[in-house]
Amino acid sequence: MTNLVAINYSAHKHLKIDIAKTQEHSATQNMLPVVVAEFSQVSVQHPIVLAKSGETGEFTLTALLGFEQHENLFSKDGQWQGVYIPLQLQRQPFFVGDIQAEEAGDYAVCINLDSPSIVRDSAQNNVNDIQVLFTDSGEDSDYFVKMKQCLGYLLQGEIENKALIDTLLALNLVQPLSLDVTFCNKQSSRLNGLYTVSEEKVVALDPEQIGRLHKAQQLKPIYTMINSLGQLYPLIERKNQQLVSVHD
Repeated sequence: MTNLVAINYSAHKHLKIDIAKTQEHSATQNMLPVVVAEFSQVSVQHPIVLAKSGETGEFTLTALLGFEQHENLFSKDGQWQGVYIPLQLQRQPFFVGDIQAEEAGDYAVCINLDSPSIVRDSAQNNVNDIQVLFTDSGEDSDYFVKMKQCLGYLLQGEIENKALIDTLLALNLVQPLSLDVTFCNKQSSRLNGLYTVSEEKVVALDPEQIGRLHKAQQLKPIYTMINSLGQLYPLIERKNQQLVSVHD
């Protein structure tokens, strides 16, 4: 459920967030959108792939978290198990409003009031993970400032993502990713509807094209995507460990 409202001091000065529960938002997601700026961190634990929207047909850059729908192999008891927490999960339960605020270039920061991270029990107030949005003097808390920065990174990331995807398509570097996996219990899974970057086509680019990619700072993220596919093997092992623990 998503119940977004714009944040303002008078209405939300007493609102508290249990940051330990923000990670529950990814518990049933097998893919999580990522931005180019975090590729280096994401690629050490996830394959970074392209997924195509069934509604718009547009590509998005995503981290693969599981092999089945609603399967997140990096979530256990609602807690994230990876070393790095992607920005899309860090910013929960905050969103950028669709409508710009009165000041040009400024956006309304919204909160999902249906988020499990909203503290509704006053008995939780002494828990270390509880954060407030505003100080007693009405200023943004350090936590809220950090969340606004995170949303800013994601807004900028959308621009950089689109530029990279447009380049991949213009150079015809996108190819379907078809993968058949058999797990330790003989269960099979086939990954469909995902795409990756063709290393062969990247290598075949002429020096001028490579130079343009390098100047646009897109060559590194392209190779990061290609190399991140090696994380499919640790992901398979996570699945196998989960299957073994279930049957122990």
